[in-house]
Amino acid sequence: MIHIAETLSIRTVEGFLKPDEIERLNLVMDATLGSLGRDRYGTARRTTIHEIPGHSPAEAQDVYEPAGRIEVTEIPYEATALLDQALKLHMAAITRTLPSVTGHRPWIYLEYGSGQYITPHADGIAPDPLTRPRQVAAATVTLTDIHDTGGAFYVETTGSDAVWTADEAPTGSGYAEGMRFAHDGTDMSSPWFRTMPRTRWSVAPAPGTLVVFGSQLIHGTAPVRADRVRKFLTLFVSEWEASPP
Repeated sequence: MIHIAETLSIRTVEGFLKPDEIERLNLVMDATLGSLGRDRYGTARRTTIHEIPGHSPAEAQDVYEPAGRIEVTEIPYEATALLDQALKLHMAAITRTLPSVTGHRPWIYLEYGSGQYITPHADGIAPDPLTRPRQVAAATVTLTDIHDTGGAFYVETTGSDAVWTADEAPTGSGYAEGMRFAHDGTDMSSPWFRTMPRTRWSVAPAPGTLVVFGSQLIHGTAPVRADRVRKFLTLFVSEWEASPP
């Protein structure tokens, strides 16, 4: 059963990747991007992992990544295998605070250059909170020391009711009593979101630290100051309702 606290949680797993694994992943992605890949997955890209109801992919890109970024949704097997093995080793630490998680979606590679960032938003329990699999949380692991580059990750909290829909989850739907859902458009495309008071909490995890955050937690990144920030992202899901104890 999914509790709202899971979708609003944040935690870290230090040492998720070892230094030699970070080095290997950097080499793999250097080879993947090559001389043409940065344009193919950056300025020439016309797709995005983000969706805004009623908006085109290009419009969603403008809202979420106004200065652009590199986004690779099909990464090499070598990188996937390494990241999956790290996840297997640390899954107990993750499910300790996310007990409803039963799996994850494929890894995605993201890269931000100087001046690039992601605007504040909540992912939501996409694509539909009443169907399965249900997206409970996301996780990123950064290969870069952001103390040197900038581009810090942050979350934003609010006491406003504006973010929540009026309806609670139906009884028997696999959610704890009183479960609420964030509005579609909990992002900078919505005037109500832009004016909603929020408090920002910034973090600067060491390279190789996994940052896990709930799917209804508002988050984003600060602009990169210099060089580039490289990271991998996955989404944790609940594929079925756990059996009662």
